[in-house]
Amino acid sequence: MLLAFCSACDQQQNTSTKQKADKSTGKEMTAKDILGNPDYLAISYGGYRKNSREIQPGVAQLKEDMKVLAAMGIKVLRTYNVKLKHASNVLAAIRELKEEDSSFEMYVMLGAWIDCKDAWTSNPDHSGENETENTAEIQRAVDLANQYPDIVKIIAVGNEAMVKWASSYYVEAEVILRWVNHLQKLKQAQELPKDLWITSSDNFASWGGGGEEYHTEDLNKLIQAVDYISLHTYPMHDTHYNPDFWGISKEEEHLSKEEQIAAAMDRARDYAIQQYQNTADYIKNLGADKPIHIGETGWATTSKEFYGPTGSRATDEYKQALYYQGIREWSNKAKVSCFYFEAFNENWKDAQNPDGSENHFGLFTIDGQAKYVLWDLVDRGTFKDLGRNGQLITKTYNGNKAALLEEVAVPAIREF
Repeated sequence: MLLAFCSACDQQQNTSTKQKADKSTGKEMTAKDILGNPDYLAISYGGYRKNSREIQPGVAQLKEDMKVLAAMGIKVLRTYNVKLKHASNVLAAIRELKEEDSSFEMYVMLGAWIDCKDAWTSNPDHSGENETENTAEIQRAVDLANQYPDIVKIIAVGNEAMVKWASSYYVEAEVILRWVNHLQKLKQAQELPKDLWITSSDNFASWGGGGEEYHTEDLNKLIQAVDYISLHTYPMHDTHYNPDFWGISKEEEHLSKEEQIAAAMDRARDYAIQQYQNTADYIKNLGADKPIHIGETGWATTSKEFYGPTGSRATDEYKQALYYQGIREWSNKAKVSCFYFEAFNENWKDAQNPDGSENHFGLFTIDGQAKYVLWDLVDRGTFKDLGRNGQLITKTYNGNKAALLEEVAVPAIREF
């Protein structure tokens, strides 16, 4: 059975009335108002169009993307570092759009990148931090939050900076705690907006929802120090690394191809929800009362590695659409913000491997084609006259669903 995507599309398009109501009150929206509010859909965003981040997208290009995302109901973006020009250009683009159209509404979760000592070398020192670079990165985030207080509503200290499989750069929780405390003190001293929320965006295990190696006193202090928990969960990766939930059961062998895949993707969604719940249980056992939102989750559409046709058979546009639909419906109902990863493909992530999964998590291709999950919005005219790099938004596969389905592989039969 093919799931219909109308409900998600309706949620994306039916936000304007409530948003205008908020504007009519003159009330400035805060992170507390936005996070967990299904009228403010969130997404992870990188506007890079080339195979290297040395080629930074300009403000005009980013405005092009902002209009596309706003058309589909996105109101909150997540960025990842402030050393590169991308983040400040995003903020400048949003400000220009707000000046051009007073009804335009977009907010940012501003990421500050954190590295350990000797990160990205053959011998990273995880017991320390790159204090010079980290200090500069935090200060840049502070400066931008003060320059754009109407847009920057959250600062995230680090991106997957505590999870130990980030072997090139991870730090211990004590480092993140120190910087979170620093930002909280700036708020108390009125050197940052008082309603700015501070968090760190990391894997569910790093927040206590996994192995006991993360259950440290510093983590517990960090949980108390942040304004909310930003949690990452990636069932797609675990179709290879921990595939207990992945596959087709023997009882499902008689189902149609679409029904089999729908059942598999329901289990993938439930796997993500369970990781969320495991983290919530750990935090509750500490006696902490912190909101938990999803800082990242997503599903790639191409892989010639672990997740493709010769691997776990996870990646294609059809499965991405089912995962997006399922996680959006759950998170909106649960009032959990989901910074879905990600808006557009970014080819720089695995530039030497064009078919690598990291390049293909976007809901749009690099040239602005809408993947299957968004075909219904294209049909509705949501992206009329909008485009990317001079090309109007069109459908992948020329909108031919039969051609798309030919490339969709059913996961292997297995015992559950």
